[in-house]
Amino acid sequence: MIFEHYHLHPDLANHVESVLYFKGLTPLHSIERIVPTGHVFVVFEFDDIPRNTYDNDTLRPLETFTKVWVSGIQHNFLSISAHQDSEMLVIQFKPAGAFQFLHCPLYQIKDKVVAATKIFGNEILDLRNEILLAETPQTKFEITANWLLRRFDIKKEAPSYLLTFIERLQEDPVSNLKNLVESYPATQKQLIEHFKKYVGLTPKYYHRILRFNEILKKINQKEKLSWASIAYSCDYSDQSHFIKEFYLFSGFNPQEFIKMDFPKERTNFFPLD
Repeated sequence: MIFEHYHLHPDLANHVESVLYFKGLTPLHSIERIVPTGHVFVVFEFDDIPRNTYDNDTLRPLETFTKVWVSGIQHNFLSISAHQDSEMLVIQFKPAGAFQFLHCPLYQIKDKVVAATKIFGNEILDLRNEILLAETPQTKFEITANWLLRRFDIKKEAPSYLLTFIERLQEDPVSNLKNLVESYPATQKQLIEHFKKYVGLTPKYYHRILRFNEILKKINQKEKLSWASIAYSCDYSDQSHFIKEFYLFSGFNPQEFIKMDFPKERTNFFPLD
């Protein structure tokens, strides 16, 4: 199996979290759950296998996607299909990093997975074909990077103070949001507008996602856990609040999640069958 990450071009590193390519992936399951991380993705498939999204409760197929699609920032977990012999390239944007490339406010694709042609037009299909025909992963990465550089619009750059605010949240996911909001050099209304445009969510909800992912990190790092201790250290009002939040974002009760003993290497992907 091939699984490679691109060493990001310096001009992209401030806006793109990662670009990865894999071929020959053989999962042992057919449906997997993705928990929210606060990112936007552009996904290319090169294996001609249609991908499905599913109803989170019934696992009934909802939509089918082929060739290239965009996954907007999600409020809660997303159920998708997994396939044998997959070949894909995935662009993961940093929070507040996608608007400069997609050229549309991020709230417009919140909780959506859409065909990439709706955002980029048919040029994205030409790009897919070019990447597909490239013989090495490095060449595929270079083609992708050149396209991103052409798409980048510096006039759509997020305000520097918004980026600083997001960095402070990421550095301390269990910080007191109210104190950070009070330090923002614009009104609270403007902060919310900035977040909806550049991130896709309100700052409060984005903070909740960061806090949840911090908990997943704690689960992966410790063998014995006290849910009451985690609830307290992560600033939940009580243990019941923590359990409800955990279920909202993952679809699992925390105790159930621990018992399932998911692989640790893919911290936000969990098999369902």
